[in-house]
Amino acid sequence: MENKLPTAFEPRILDAGSARTSSEYRTPPHNEEAEQALLGAILVNNKAYERVAEFLRPQHFYDPAHQRIFEAVMKMIERGQIANPVTLKAYFENDPDLVADGGGGSYLAELAANVVTIVNAEDYGRTIFDLFLRRQLIEVGTDMVNEAYQHDLDTNAMNQIEQAEKQLFDLASTGDVQGGFVAFSESLKLAIEMAETAFRRSSHVTGVTTGLRDLDRKLGGFHPSDLIILAGRPSMGKTALATNIAFRAAKAHMQSNGQEGACVGFFSLEMSSEQLATRILADEAEVSGDKIRRGEIRDTDFPKFIKASQDLSRVPFFVDDTPALSVAAVRTRCRRLKRTHNLGMVVVDYLQLLRGSSAKASENRVLEISEITRGLKAIAKELDLPVLALSQLSRAVESREDKRPQLSDLRESGSIEQDADVVMFVFREQYYLERAEPARRPEETEDKYNDRYAAWQKRYAEVHNTAEAIIAKQRHGPVGTVRLYFDGQFTRFGDLDTTHDIGPDE
Repeated sequence: MENKLPTAFEPRILDAGSARTSSEYRTPPHNEEAEQALLGAILVNNKAYERVAEFLRPQHFYDPAHQRIFEAVMKMIERGQIANPVTLKAYFENDPDLVADGGGGSYLAELAANVVTIVNAEDYGRTIFDLFLRRQLIEVGTDMVNEAYQHDLDTNAMNQIEQAEKQLFDLASTGDVQGGFVAFSESLKLAIEMAETAFRRSSHVTGVTTGLRDLDRKLGGFHPSDLIILAGRPSMGKTALATNIAFRAAKAHMQSNGQEGACVGFFSLEMSSEQLATRILADEAEVSGDKIRRGEIRDTDFPKFIKASQDLSRVPFFVDDTPALSVAAVRTRCRRLKRTHNLGMVVVDYLQLLRGSSAKASENRVLEISEITRGLKAIAKELDLPVLALSQLSRAVESREDKRPQLSDLRESGSIEQDADVVMFVFREQYYLERAEPARRPEETEDKYNDRYAAWQKRYAEVHNTAEAIIAKQRHGPVGTVRLYFDGQFTRFGDLDTTHDIGPDE
């Protein structure tokens, strides 16, 4: 496992009398010569530290003395001081791990004296980091085996698998230095390419289409790396709107051979996959979902089901209805679907039903929601796709005369508004008007009652079968309201021919 490097170092070893033969046990993967070579290179020329500073940390070294030396070097260089055997001598003169080597000062001088070149500093660092990952993998594997042997009533096998997946993902993310500064010319080139793509599309949408003309105009579609929050009170139709958007995006992807729309992963934590499929089938076959559930369907409906199911089966739309998923599990499953089917959009219905990954966060609901929204935003950025997450609203909406939601109505955490790139509310005034049909008051004259009832009737006719998508926050565009058509029989949202924006516009 140990790689021979072009240095004059001899690794420090334990006393021969106390050392065991290699046949009795396997030592963890490490390369002491690489650690010595890197430390020596940095002590000779502190600029060598810049080549490993982004990914290498003290704990990545195998030898505890090397960990302390690298930590001291790191602190001194980052304070703008010179780190060499002279400046570090006082810190390590009496280090117990280096007494056998003539003391810390002698060992540091030996490290610097035996350096051949600093050119390979990054290669030494990568070798050290790779061996650290191997040791961590051994540790994760050992923990998995030990935990699997334990019979804990509070932790089942699936919980252990999720925890193992999280550990492996965190390990895979360690030292990931793909980011960094990008020349503005490169960013500008990507921006122009995005504008050109939108121009060539008939819809002029730069992101993933919502399937709703006026909403696309306002948002430009859902953009990669964006977290979109869709919130509403119960019975407003937020699940229906999210399902409509997600399915139309997947359908557009199929019909355009991948040029528009996206492959969609739908996490349905509230409804089963069968219930979600029934909604989509009702919409596509134009048969009432309520009648399908009650079995009140006619013989003529079955050909519609067959035709619709043939079309639906080819759509890249994947549903996961596992209840109470953790953010870590969502991330793992998204990464898997991205690898196998080029996932292009994620929907979570709804974020309050997710679990945080850490035990401390779960003790505080506000902290847990903050962790969940940060996790969803991280998924959007890592996989470069839009994440549409549904959210509940507080009951404060019901206590106001105007029931239209506001940003302050988002439940449990201000981090939802903070982390989201777009916050959108769905509102149906018809729902409230149906429950507020005027009744004649005591001592009210018939004329006055008739006037009041006529005003209610007029307003009800104006909002019948309509809904409002209220865009309360958009990081990269205007806010405002888009009116939509809503058909409760098929739980379907669509475009209004007379749709116009209400409120602030471009």
